[in-house]
Amino acid sequence: MKHFHPRQNHAGQPVELDAPSQPTALSTWADPHQIATVTPAGPMPESLNGIAVSTWTGVPDTAAAWNELAAPDHSTFSEPPLVPVPGKPPASGVVILEDDGRVWVVSPSNAYGGYVNTFPKGKLDPGMDLRANALKEAHEESGLRVELTGFLCDSVRSTSVTRYYTARRVGGNPADMGWETQAVHLVPREQLAGFVTHPNDLVVRQALQARLGK
Repeated sequence: MKHFHPRQNHAGQPVELDAPSQPTALSTWADPHQIATVTPAGPMPESLNGIAVSTWTGVPDTAAAWNELAAPDHSTFSEPPLVPVPGKPPASGVVILEDDGRVWVVSPSNAYGGYVNTFPKGKLDPGMDLRANALKEAHEESGLRVELTGFLCDSVRSTSVTRYYTARRVGGNPADMGWETQAVHLVPREQLAGFVTHPNDLVVRQALQARLGK
C-alpha cells in the first residue's frame, strides 16, 4: 500500500514515502535517555520540558518578516564572516538543543541527498540573511520555533557552504514538519554519532562536541 506525506510539496503534488518512518511511544518524549520519534501529524505530549507543544501560528511568510524575527538574535552573540566558496552558494542550518540534554534531528523524506538523519538546513532564499534562513529551515523541516543561541561552525558541503548555529526550542510542534521531512527525532547526545552518520555532518557533530564536551 502506498504511503503519502500529509503535506504536499511546493508544486502542490503529493509526496510518496518509500519507507515511512515509525514513531516511538509517547513515553519516550519524557525520558532523556531514549530516542523519541514523531511522524507527520502524529501524536505528541501537550508539553515537553516545561514548554508547550503546539502549532506555531503567524509563521513569517516573507524574507523581510523572517529577517525581522531574527533581528533580536544579532545582539546576543557574534559570528565570523562566512567565507564564500566558488560554485557553492551559502546556506544555513541549526542544531537545536533541548533542555533535557537531547538534540533535535530530522529525517529527510526518502533520504533525500543521501541523508537518513541530519540537522535542519537549507540554501538562502533571496533577500534572507543567514540567521533568518536558519530559523525558517528549522520550522519547515522540524515544525519547531527556535531561538538562536550561538555560532557553531561552517561546513563546506557537496552543493553549498553552510553556516550552523545552535538554538533552543521556544515553541512549535514537530508533528507539523513539512513535506521535506518524514520524521523528527529527539536524540540523546551520546547517541548522535550512531544516528547522524552522513560524512557531511561530521564537522557539525565535532563542533558540537567541542562546544559541549563529552
